[in-house]
Amino acid sequence: MVDGLRLYWHYVTISVRGQMQYRASFIMLTVALFFNMGLEFLSIWILFDRFGSLQDWTLPEVALLYGMVNIAFALAEGVARGFDEFSPLVRTGQFDRLLLRPRSTALQVVGLEVQLIRLGRLLQGLAVLLWAAAALGVTWTVGRILLMLATVVGGACLFAGLFVLQATMCFWSTESLEVFNTMTYGGVQTAQYPLSVYRAEFRRFFTYVIPLATVTYYPALAILDKVDPLGSTRLMQYMAPTFGVIFLLVCLRIWRFGERRYRSTGS
Repeated sequence: MVDGLRLYWHYVTISVRGQMQYRASFIMLTVALFFNMGLEFLSIWILFDRFGSLQDWTLPEVALLYGMVNIAFALAEGVARGFDEFSPLVRTGQFDRLLLRPRSTALQVVGLEVQLIRLGRLLQGLAVLLWAAAALGVTWTVGRILLMLATVVGGACLFAGLFVLQATMCFWSTESLEVFNTMTYGGVQTAQYPLSVYRAEFRRFFTYVIPLATVTYYPALAILDKVDPLGSTRLMQYMAPTFGVIFLLVCLRIWRFGERRYRSTGS
């Protein structure tokens, strides 16, 4: 375990040094992503400026959801980008080289690329989250702060699991399936709004199939001390972020299953 973490840190330092060779490019891309995400939040602000509220959710409450999910996704996308770019390794047969090395293939793939420019999304999400925390008037107890941190970690694990699942499908399809973008990038858009505004089938899918609501909506209810119209209990809301970690572990098991059935491309 320690050796694996040391190797991963080595991958990270190599990736960071490579990206820092072009610092001006890194800064410009990071700033551009920050302002691009700012325009996305501006559209939410315009929506609330026009209609006032979404069911019984105010702008600061939705901003809390927005901040948590975007920080979580930025962490997952920055760290697990190797899985998102996995399909060329299968298509060209380069994944065979990873199989010959005495290390976990998942560790090697996750270390292929660490994208620092995702810092732009993370900082923008953090700015919105801090504004929401100040505007809500919530008493930030230790329990609420820990729940928020756990929610971000659980969300990052869930999105990382989706990237792993997308990469795993390449063992059978060779190419990355675009349908997964509806669950990663589309999932971020979905999680920015309370689950209660969606249809029942949609709510069930993002609770029991892709448990996105467990790392956004349910913890937010506990933080805001709101009553859930869907009937969840406080205990469930506090336990919800753990489902993101469980989802990642399940996806890694599916990865191992797919890896054992990899037959190379013959190239």
